[in-house]
Amino acid sequence: MKAFLLAAGEGTRLRPLTLETPKCLVPICGRPLIEYWFDLFELYGIDEILINTSYLADKVRSYIKNNSRALTVYMTYEDILLGSGGTLKKNWDFVKGEDSFFVLYADNLTNINLDKMMKFHSDKGKDFTLALFKVMNPRECGIVELDEFSTIVSFTEKPKNPVSDLAFAGIMLGNQSLASYFPDKEIFDLGYNVLPYIVKNAAGYVMREYLLDIGNIEKLKQAEHHVRNKIFKSENCFQRDNHGVR
Repeated sequence: MKAFLLAAGEGTRLRPLTLETPKCLVPICGRPLIEYWFDLFELYGIDEILINTSYLADKVRSYIKNNSRALTVYMTYEDILLGSGGTLKKNWDFVKGEDSFFVLYADNLTNINLDKMMKFHSDKGKDFTLALFKVMNPRECGIVELDEFSTIVSFTEKPKNPVSDLAFAGIMLGNQSLASYFPDKEIFDLGYNVLPYIVKNAAGYVMREYLLDIGNIEKLKQAEHHVRNKIFKSENCFQRDNHGVR
C-alpha cells in the first residue's frame, strides 16, 4: 500500500531545534520523529511512501537514504511550499491506479491501528475516511461534525464557533476521486480548500489510540515523557535491507 507523508514544514515553533534539524528528524527519546512513522508503516504493510521536502531537504534525503529499512521511499522537493493539497496534486502519478492510499501529516506522533481504520473505511463504503480525535482547543484545529452513521456532515478549519470537539488527526484514507476536488491552482491546503467539500462522501473514524501534534517545544517535552514512561507505546519492527531513496 502507498502513502503520502507530508513533511516539508519548517517547524518554526520548534526553534531553536529546527534551525539546523528538519522537523521530521527532531529526536524523541533519541529517535527521529520519522522513525516512529517507519515503525507504523512496517507494521501495517505500507511499503511505498512519498515524502515531500523543502526546508533542510538535503538532511532529510541523507537520513532517509541510510535509514529507509525495507521501505521504498520516494522524495519530492518543493522550492516553494505547495501546501498539503498542492503536494498531492503535483505528485498525483504516485498513486495512479491505486484503489486507496493514505495521506499522513508527519508532524504527529501516533500509534494508530491502521488495520482498524482500513476495516472501518471498508465497512462504511465512503470514498474517504478521516481519523478524528477529541481536542481541548477546537478553535485551533480542523473540526468535524458527524451524523449517527459516522458520516462527516461538516468540516471547518479553525472555526470561530466550533460545532464539536472532534478534530482531523492528519490521517486520511482516500481514493482516485480525491483529485476531482482539487482547485484550479498549484498551491493550496487540504484543510481549507479540499476537506470541506468532501463531506457526505467521507466517514469519520474516531481513534482511541495515541496522537500528539509535535507543534512546539512543550509538546515535544510531553512526547518524550510519554515515550519514556510507556504512555506512548510503539511497535518496533525488525529492520531489513534498505531499498534506498528513488
